[in-house]
Amino acid sequence: LVLELNREVIPTYGTVPDQQNLHTPEWVDFDDKPDSLFFKDGQRRIDFVLVYEDEGKKMTHKRSDRKNQKRKRQVYESNLINNGLQLEATRSVLDEKLIFVKVHAPWEVLCTYAEVMHIKLPLQHNDLKTRDSAFNWFSRLFRVDENIIKPEQEFFTAPFQKEHLSNFYIQDKDTFFNPATRSRIVHFILSRVEYATKNNVKKFGINKLLDTGIYKAAFPLHDSSFRHLSMDPNSPSERYLLYREWAHPKNIFKLQPLDFIRKYYGEKIGIYFAWLGFYTNMLTVAAVVGVGCFLYGCLTKDNCTWSQEVCDPNIGGNIIMCPQCDKVCTYWNLTITCESSKKLCIFDSYGTLVFAVFMGIWVTFFLEFWKRRQAELEYEWDTVEYLEQEEQVRPEYEARCTHVVMNEITQQEEYVPYTACGKCVRMTFCTSAIFFWILLIIASVVGIIVYRLSVFLVFSAKLSQHISGTEAIRKYLTPQTATSVTASIISFVVIMILNTIYEKVAIVITDFELPRTQTDYENSLTTKMFLFQFVNYYSSCFYIAFFKGKFVGHPGSPVYWLGKYRNEECDPGGCLLELTTQLAIIVGGKAIWNNIQEVLLPLVKNLIRRYSAASRSEKVVPRWEHDYQLQPIGKLGLFYEYLEMVIQFGFVTLFVASFPLAPLLALINNMLEIRLDAWKLTTQFRRVVPQKAQDIGAWQPILQGIAILAVVTNAMIIAFTSDMIPRLVYYWSFSVPPYGSHSSPTMKGYINSTLSVFNISDFKNASKPFSSRFGNQTTCRQVYRDLRYPPGHQHQYEHNIYYWHVIAAKLAFIIVMEHVIYFVKFIISYIIPDVSQKTKSKVKREKYLTQKLLHENHLKGVTKNMGKIADKIIRGADSTFRPKDE
Repeated sequence: LVLELNREVIPTYGTVPDQQNLHTPEWVDFDDKPDSLFFKDGQRRIDFVLVYEDEGKKMTHKRSDRKNQKRKRQVYESNLINNGLQLEATRSVLDEKLIFVKVHAPWEVLCTYAEVMHIKLPLQHNDLKTRDSAFNWFSRLFRVDENIIKPEQEFFTAPFQKEHLSNFYIQDKDTFFNPATRSRIVHFILSRVEYATKNNVKKFGINKLLDTGIYKAAFPLHDSSFRHLSMDPNSPSERYLLYREWAHPKNIFKLQPLDFIRKYYGEKIGIYFAWLGFYTNMLTVAAVVGVGCFLYGCLTKDNCTWSQEVCDPNIGGNIIMCPQCDKVCTYWNLTITCESSKKLCIFDSYGTLVFAVFMGIWVTFFLEFWKRRQAELEYEWDTVEYLEQEEQVRPEYEARCTHVVMNEITQQEEYVPYTACGKCVRMTFCTSAIFFWILLIIASVVGIIVYRLSVFLVFSAKLSQHISGTEAIRKYLTPQTATSVTASIISFVVIMILNTIYEKVAIVITDFELPRTQTDYENSLTTKMFLFQFVNYYSSCFYIAFFKGKFVGHPGSPVYWLGKYRNEECDPGGCLLELTTQLAIIVGGKAIWNNIQEVLLPLVKNLIRRYSAASRSEKVVPRWEHDYQLQPIGKLGLFYEYLEMVIQFGFVTLFVASFPLAPLLALINNMLEIRLDAWKLTTQFRRVVPQKAQDIGAWQPILQGIAILAVVTNAMIIAFTSDMIPRLVYYWSFSVPPYGSHSSPTMKGYINSTLSVFNISDFKNASKPFSSRFGNQTTCRQVYRDLRYPPGHQHQYEHNIYYWHVIAAKLAFIIVMEHVIYFVKFIISYIIPDVSQKTKSKVKREKYLTQKLLHENHLKGVTKNMGKIADKIIRGADSTFRPKDE
């Protein structure tokens, strides 16, 4: 077996042959069969297509460069043929400069590399009985019609071995390896075939040839048009079925045909849509509870006593608030915030507290049940032992392996791309670069804060003058609102600009790290990108939730930023409404921006290419040329789709206490997102190279980290950002004796007792307003609920006893809420196993069959052969020692 593999694999890295020894593809003309997926002979299936521009007709390079490129391409194609692949070249119908090289892998090549890649293939039908779920009748209503997309047959599988070929379930050699597996094997070969040697360094791989422009594209073929069934009777038209039963908007409420997606696109794309569908289904429960809490807030807002006091002309109308900035700002009446206080009652209610606790538990159920679902898919899609058995080293890593080290496990020498010192230098450089960019984001956040502080002065001085005659506008367009909205929009623009730059930087850093496998590469890039995106997207929300209005001093002694800008203050009801505004702008703007990038751009590009091609010719166009007109999916594949959803998951969980409608908006977005992503894959992009994936990779621990952090952030939002705890303390302790004058707990008098009094005569000259609209007013109230002793008290402007009661209650609330939710999360995690008993039974049964069919049968064969050999030896010995006949 070793010798046979060497004969197949070693030529991949062999010497470059001379010009006269080069093998060339077979040249044929297009046979006017637009839907054909085979070579011209109609027998050999096209497993991959390479596209290049005829060097003799290129006008953009020097003649020597064109000759060098042609030489590399010819060597590469010759080595492909040496490795057993069969090539057929056809000139383009629409553009005579383009050449399409079709690649076919024969049976022997497929078998050899299936063993090298440890690909699992069917042994026998799955004979375990399955019981239908109690809800099977209900889910059937949302499934794809089984008469249109037939369910995949279940098999027990094992890593392929050529010597045990007879034990595998082979009915037809042409269908034993499905098109996705064939394309994956061919891409494995394409990525490792050499095309040049320079300074004793071998250059190989289709990716480098694409990067240098020697080839313009490399892709497997779609099996049909998405608009209609294929005219080729040998084509199953799976692309058409996927569009009709999955990607079409009419299927928005249907379940996804995950096995069919996996069969056509591979496990990596299949696991993404499985996760996205599962997440969307779980959001349904969260959305229903969130809407219930929102409706509760809407129904109870009219009973919100503190808001009624703000709007009451006899209470709020008699409360004069202190200026919110130095000199140019003036005094204002509390009733200006009447409308915002009414809105705040919707979100700052007891329903929000219930919803925050619910979401802390919901996210645990989501992650635990996803682990079970993922374990089922790992078994069904044969990825249980993928990382240990199948995953190959990246070609980029192999190319740099020049240093010899001793493997601690095998005690044999092996090649690595860098020494321990070199690895340390790389890690230091990469870590420094990441921290630099995070500091850059923090600097941009500081810039936004400075903008808020400076522009608030302008809005406070100018806004009231320009809209003084329009009372309806004045009611809503306050200086705080104008500042918050403009700052949120600027913050969003800065976020998107930094994202665009950092994406390229993160890729360069990860390439420099040189991870060993594709999974390592993606996990490393995922960690970098999410760390950056976390700070980029969430920093402004964290600032509003936990820092704004918390360190402002009092009117007589305000706190300044950079010694110049006075710290921002929250509305009298807190910063919760502003946090909701920030979330709405970022989440909504991000969704619109992503849809423009992901949908409109590929659509416009494809339309331009299609119309320009149609204007040149009305000829019959082959399948490979149709696919070439589509967009490539990009090197990172679904990375940005995962990133978009995980960032959304963070908004849904981290700040849900400020916006209970977030799960509903996420649910609506995701229902559209599934179909939009499906539509893009089936209609706008070339068919991707199928790839294996065991799970969602580094995104799983990231989701778990967000889930843990969400409990803390929501507890702190309720405690420090909302006004719930001060209201409860007032209701139970300070509205009744000994601190209050009411006979029973009530919210009456809450506003008057929580807005601290300040004597106007105590203003410093640097902050005293130029003018006053309220005549001989001697006192004003602090905008924020700072709970200080009034002027004239022996501890004037110091925190009073109410303040310390509130602080103690807030800390107690955070500790109790966190411990209760974490305890419940622990119990749920313990009760729900990661792998169901049904899946465990299937895995054990498959291992038993593998051992029985492959190893025991092989042992019996060896024993039988040894017995024959022993008999021959005995017979030979008998004939040797038997006396000769006289």
